[in-house]
Amino acid sequence: MTEEQRARPAPAPGPADQLATALARLCPGARPSEVTELPGGLTNHNYRVRAPGLDVVVRVSSPSSALLAVDHEHEWLNSVAAAEAGVGAPVVDYVPGAGILVVEFLPGRTYAAADVGANLRRVAASLRRLHAGPAFASRFDMFDIRRRYAAIVRERGLAVPEGYWDLEEPAGRVERALHVHPDPLVPCHNDLLAANFLDDGGDVRIIDYEYSGTNESAFELGNLVCESQLGHDHLVELVEAYHGRVSHRLLARTQLWGLAGQYAWTLWGVIQHGVSDVDADFWAFATERFEPAASLLTSTRLDALVEAAAGDDPGEGR
Repeated sequence: MTEEQRARPAPAPGPADQLATALARLCPGARPSEVTELPGGLTNHNYRVRAPGLDVVVRVSSPSSALLAVDHEHEWLNSVAAAEAGVGAPVVDYVPGAGILVVEFLPGRTYAAADVGANLRRVAASLRRLHAGPAFASRFDMFDIRRRYAAIVRERGLAVPEGYWDLEEPAGRVERALHVHPDPLVPCHNDLLAANFLDDGGDVRIIDYEYSGTNESAFELGNLVCESQLGHDHLVELVEAYHGRVSHRLLARTQLWGLAGQYAWTLWGVIQHGVSDVDADFWAFATERFEPAASLLTSTRLDALVEAAAGDDPGEGR
């Protein structure tokens, strides 16, 4: 071995190596009866593993997930808390530093966007359980994460949708308005893509806690509406189902937090487009979030939303 070879760092374990490590822990000295890769992971690979007395999902994460503000130690701890709340899947195993998390397989149907819109009251009930459940180990601040993403994008010279940087001033207005009267922080999932909901006909369950952390419930609701591209009537229905009432302030905060998420997740897609080994169209992901964000950030409606979001709501007893 040459000096150059000795100095060269060992390559990071790939999904196959991580899966082999997990299987050795789950089925020592034996082979599982079935291993099936599951579709849909954007920052990880998911495998259903079955053996006598065992039916689990093994999640193996890419090293690039660290760029995206994913802390796997916190993901594990928050997944345990979500399971205790009766919302997430029970945790079976976690391998620190290896990007491996194992949870029980939950039967049920994965949602599409239309399913989210048709089940908002059931979804709201699950979110209330999660938000009232055991504390999460980490904080999720969408504005701080966006600044981190922006620094990575600029440092690496990654392309962004045209006009992205021109909207930082109105985006800053949104941030300042939301910080005037912040709502209490609760345990939040923070990444409510339709595919992260499972429905077995009973309670709606929520999976994948990579971006989980304490946050305002309005972000959770606004993010859900935006990710499933739901309309204003759905926004009103969700706010009423969650809070038991509707006000201009609640609606404005929910909508602006959704906007803040879209503006930040645009850069998530940009970074993934530049670095990810997952087979997905991350540029389309970025533009699908930027376009509605840009539309609202340049709309005459923004002033009214900012004013309402920063105001007091007598119904909240302020």
